[in-house]
Amino acid sequence: MSYINKKRDVFQDWAANHHNLKGRVLMVFFRCASLIRRNLILRIIFFWYLLLYKFIIGWILNIDISARVRIGPGLKLVYGYGSVIDGATTIGTNCTLRHLTTITCKMLEDGTSSPAPVIGDNVDIGVNATIIGDIKIGNNVIIGAGAVVTKDVENNCVIGGNPAVVIKMVYKFPLDENLSIVKGSVIL
Repeated sequence: MSYINKKRDVFQDWAANHHNLKGRVLMVFFRCASLIRRNLILRIIFFWYLLLYKFIIGWILNIDISARVRIGPGLKLVYGYGSVIDGATTIGTNCTLRHLTTITCKMLEDGTSSPAPVIGDNVDIGVNATIIGDIKIGNNVIIGAGAVVTKDVENNCVIGGNPAVVIKMVYKFPLDENLSIVKGSVIL
C-alpha cells in the first residue's frame, strides 16, 4: 500500500462517488483534513479547519472518520451515515464503505488498544459490518451486511456472519502450474 501519501489530490475520490454529492463533499473534507493533520505547520495554521471538519462530519453528517485514517484513492462512500473509522486504520484503493460500519481497534484485557485493521484494495464492505482488532483483510474481498470480522481474511473471498466466516472463495486461473485448465475462474 505504498500509494498512500503519494497522491495528495483532494478530489481523488470524486469519480468513485458520482451521483453521490454527500460522498463527494465528505471525501473532499476528509482529504483536506488529512493533509492538514499530517503537517505540523498546517495543523497550527488551519486548526480551525480540523475543528470545522469534526463538527460538520461528526455532528451534522453523523459520520466519524478520523483525519488520521490512511485511505487510498477511490473510496466510494455509499451513505456512510453512522459509520466510525478509527484513526490508526489503513484502507486500500477502490474500496466501498456503506452506512453503520465500524472499523476500529479492540480494547485488550490490560486496558491498551490493539493495532487497527488493515484493509486491502477493492474491498466492498456491507451495511452494519464491524471490523475490529489487529486484523488484515486481503484484496478483492466482499464483506456481507452485518458481518463481525475479528480474524484475518484471505484475498479473493466473500465473508459474512457473526463471527464472519468465508462463504466462498473466488480464484482466477491458473492456480498452479499443475492445473490443466488455464482460462476462466472457479468459485469454491
